Amino acid sequence: MKPMTGGSAKLTTRPDRAGLSPCVCNTLRMVTRVVTQLYDDCLRPSGLRVTQFSILAMIARLGEASLKQLEEELAIDQTTLTRSLVLLERDGVIERASHPDGRIKAMRLTATGRQTLEVARPLWAQAQGKVLRELGTKAWADAQRRLTRLHHVAIQKRRLGRERRRSSLPKV
Repeated sequence: MKPMTGGSAKLTTRPDRAGLSPCVCNTLRMVTRVVTQLYDDCLRPSGLRVTQFSILAMIARLGEASLKQLEEELAIDQTTLTRSLVLLERDGVIERASHPDGRIKAMRLTATGRQTLEVARPLWAQAQGKVLRELGTKAWADAQRRLTRLHHVAIQKRRLGRERRRSSLPKV
């Protein structure tokens, strides 16, 4: 493929020396996939995947959590979250919690869920340690700061786009 140009900045479709894409989104997804695999490998003895671990850890932190809380806290879409919650509920690690507003679906850990999370935490820490040793804690702190900024910007842009679409819909 030929390099693409736009304005004064020259963009190329060739991957850089590390084999990563020049596309921010594609690079983040590539890195996320391999890091997820590393965490999943470490967590395997617990029977959890890192996505499930994150959900359980968030529910444990909150005590009980509605789907909306989990979506927002974990920046996860409803379909993906619901699929994971169904599996976790099926496996007996979470259960529905009663909520004053019957329309709100809330979840909490079961005794099995608390035990599973306790088994998984040191395995998660092992994966975290591997990544931090390779990357360096200072480099991770810098990357985390930058990614937090990117996360904030992306959420703001998404909200603005939704508001624009809503305001352009015909009133019924």
